[in-house]
Amino acid sequence: MREPIRLCRVGGGTLGDKLRLRFSKVGRVKYISHLDLMRTIHRALLRAGVVLKYSEGFNPHPYISAALPLSVGYESICELMDVGISDEMSTDGLPAIITAELPEGLEILEAYTPLRKFNEIAWVEISGVFYYDTSIPPDAVRRLSERFSEGSIVVSKKTKRGLSDVDIAAFIHDVRFFEDQEDEKRLTMNVKLSAQNPTITPENLVSALDDEYIELAPDFTGFMRIEVFDREMNIFR
Repeated sequence: MREPIRLCRVGGGTLGDKLRLRFSKVGRVKYISHLDLMRTIHRALLRAGVVLKYSEGFNPHPYISAALPLSVGYESICELMDVGISDEMSTDGLPAIITAELPEGLEILEAYTPLRKFNEIAWVEISGVFYYDTSIPPDAVRRLSERFSEGSIVVSKKTKRGLSDVDIAAFIHDVRFFEDQEDEKRLTMNVKLSAQNPTITPENLVSALDDEYIELAPDFTGFMRIEVFDREMNIFR
């Protein structure tokens, strides 16, 4: 374990009692659960010498919280996590120091003092791939674009009260589909979805491909988070 990182007034500035990490999760590490991810980053912070702040009481735990926990199997280049720290510390070189203690596929991209709360995140940009066993259905790009531009898109969505029919049309923005020039069996997608209240997932889009659109439903999918935004579509940091 490294020596604890203490106050050092250098070019990158110093942090207060909270550290925000922006990080990526790609490759095989996408299959670890959210809980395992939290444990992994906690241990990496300790090995990197970051002096964490803990709760009081018989069983103290570190103050670590993640924005929009990522589903197993998803990749992301815009994950955010807040960490309570007990000492001021420099931001210079900190992402690389922590990344060196993480497994392949996890990389700290930025470390800075948070100025906004996670509940201000309103939209998330998703890049996705639709895979088909045989070939892309005829005229798929046009038909998919039309489907997700309709004024009403009702899907069955899991809520706290169980399954409910929800119209997700108002919570989908800038959806685009493209044929892959190198693979005739897949389409790529880019879309902005409501991140919270309500949370709309790519699975909700796939479930909307029913009835007359059922042949457009992919056999397999892959998704990556690209960016998060506030209500005015400004990039959230």
